Amino acid sequence: MGKATKMDEVTQRLRDNEEYLAQHPQVKKVLADFLVNVLQDKPEDVEEYARSYFKERKTGPKSDLHAPLVIVGPSGVGKGTLINRLMQEFSDHFGFSVSHTTRKPRPGEVHGQHYHFSSYEEVKDGVMKGLFIEHAEVHGNIYGTSYEAVGTVQQNGKICVLDIDVQGMEAMKRTHLKPKTLFIAPPSHEELEKRLRGRGTESEESVQKRLANAMHEIMHLSKPGAVHHTIVNDDLEQAYEKLKEQLFHWYPHLKKD
Repeated sequence: MGKATKMDEVTQRLRDNEEYLAQHPQVKKVLADFLVNVLQDKPEDVEEYARSYFKERKTGPKSDLHAPLVIVGPSGVGKGTLINRLMQEFSDHFGFSVSHTTRKPRPGEVHGQHYHFSSYEEVKDGVMKGLFIEHAEVHGNIYGTSYEAVGTVQQNGKICVLDIDVQGMEAMKRTHLKPKTLFIAPPSHEELEKRLRGRGTESEESVQKRLANAMHEIMHLSKPGAVHHTIVNDDLEQAYEKLKEQLFHWYPHLKKD
């Protein structure tokens, strides 16, 4: 009878733990994030490292000179062009996180360089374990940014640049990583439509869909406090200079170059 009672207590405790974890999924994210950092830094004194790590999570990082940079904006706004120029001019200071995807590689794409090409099961398992900062399923394929991908860039002493959507940015803001967020905005709805049509690669249906998504994003990103800074890309050269000016403010060490 006593053994049965003891077994019942253990079973009930396990159920309580499972219920708690189900109600608080952030526990898995915190522990997974900690494990990623431990494996990257490989500290000799793990207990001291843990105390410092969780103290920093509570009080915030002492320095944000390498805080991730999240750049958001609708399709056709010129975001990719500005990011490419930034990466070329400051290649020693910025690096892209390599996202995961469950889609098959396209011709010329290299695993670990363009994407981490993974199976659907692998990514789903990583999401369940809290290894991903953000993820989204598009046309049956999962795309996501892992904590490890961002950590790898930071471990190399670089600022991690993330070109993600609004949902991804919001997920990033909920982490301890304290990202800098920057919105590249179009000068007008008409100009954005002109740029999308000017590509000559979009069907009418695609243009209308992208415009509808753009208006939704712009409405969200224009709200007070949604992002740290906004740059209107009316003229590419001027927009790039404004981008650098803001980054010099956030990351003063860039000026030394």
